[in-house]
Amino acid sequence: MMKSYSSATLLIKEGTLVTPEGTLEADLLIQGERIKAVGHGLPVADDTRVVDVGGCYVLPGVIDAHTHIALDTGIYQTPDDWFIGTRAAACGGVTTVVDFATQFPGQTLREAVEARMEEAQDAVIDYGFHVMVTDPATASLRDLVDLGTPSMKLYTTYRPNYYADDATILRLMEAAADLGILPLVHCENDDLVTARTEALVAAGETGWRYHGRSRPALAEQEAVQRVLFLAEAAGCPVHIVHCSTARSVALVAEARDNGQIVSCETCPQYLLLDNTAYEGAEPWRYILQPPLRDAGEPDRLWALVEAGAVDLIATDHCDYTLAQKTAQDDFTQTPGGLPGLETLLPLVYTHGVTEGRLTLPQLVALLSANPARIWGLWPRKGALLPGSDADVVIYDPEPEGTIGADDLHHLAGYTPYEGTQVRGRVKATISRGQIVYQEGRFVGHKGRGQFLVREPFTMMGLG
Repeated sequence: MMKSYSSATLLIKEGTLVTPEGTLEADLLIQGERIKAVGHGLPVADDTRVVDVGGCYVLPGVIDAHTHIALDTGIYQTPDDWFIGTRAAACGGVTTVVDFATQFPGQTLREAVEARMEEAQDAVIDYGFHVMVTDPATASLRDLVDLGTPSMKLYTTYRPNYYADDATILRLMEAAADLGILPLVHCENDDLVTARTEALVAAGETGWRYHGRSRPALAEQEAVQRVLFLAEAAGCPVHIVHCSTARSVALVAEARDNGQIVSCETCPQYLLLDNTAYEGAEPWRYILQPPLRDAGEPDRLWALVEAGAVDLIATDHCDYTLAQKTAQDDFTQTPGGLPGLETLLPLVYTHGVTEGRLTLPQLVALLSANPARIWGLWPRKGALLPGSDADVVIYDPEPEGTIGADDLHHLAGYTPYEGTQVRGRVKATISRGQIVYQEGRFVGHKGRGQFLVREPFTMMGLG
């Protein structure tokens, strides 16, 4: 007897479903918040909403696993909130973000996570947290597992606020390994950065155009190598964030080939932009850490992305405004970070898939499946499987357009990709079965996003 499904269902018909394993011409049936079935001729109730998406790709919702929404560094604050930040994400096909809970002075890790949960209540898509451990002496890492936040952010730079010395990193990694907590590390050698910055200041070379010189590629590469050594000694998996150079990725790949459990990410800014931007008319747009690299670096990074050496692409999204970025022409006094949530998918599709660097399955692996696996969300997220959350993006590959700040939904007032040509557009974003963005309009509502309790790290994450 043919099975039929109850009301409150959505049938997505005639699309091309894309998974890391390949593409499939099939229909997708959503019931409530979950995917119910995939196939042809799916029997449905009379009141099922049917959406014909012929000619479009049906993708798992994008997971941006490195964002800084409503960021407070203790020095600078972005003016966005969780509604604004996650609205921008939804408009770009992002259905999950993994952001950060910072342990501020005097806070326990539990208090840091609970405070961030309170801030995030207006989110319109689902979210989780990595935890920035800034006071290791008080760190009760077991709490991270109990709270569903089994990942901790460590820094080899930003002395004294976030910096952790080698002994501290090793000790925390040893504890994390026993608990299934995955450290993610910002790798820049603080001594090298400090020395370069002090030399530039002494020479009066503090304008925005000098920013890249203050944080050389060597600083990142040395720190990546050192962190990999520490992780190996601790017997701890590790994730290297925002790799800006091909050599950093190559070091990770070498460690992986030697049997280490290690992953890495890069970002659109390092794949598409280079340090000639600092010689242009608006270098303030590109103040970020690590900085943009030399003109040959994007192609070298792309080659490693193509080869599978990079596990995921994330944005490191940070919504500082025009006023904040341009307050003074001094890179030492300019907040670092770029907006990028809404442009992630179209940029990677355009410069990856349409330019022949990536297949569609590779795109889905980098933006959806791999982040879900690494960060303890698979198969609830990042999959088009029966039982998975119905987080789906309908992507029309045909339209051509240009990125412009006026068309985006963040508060920054600018985009580092102004004028960049893109191919295709997000036609609709579905978050847990609800259409939240459709045909150029945000149609979700404040507060519908859910906090995601993530699973401790397992070998499956990097398998």
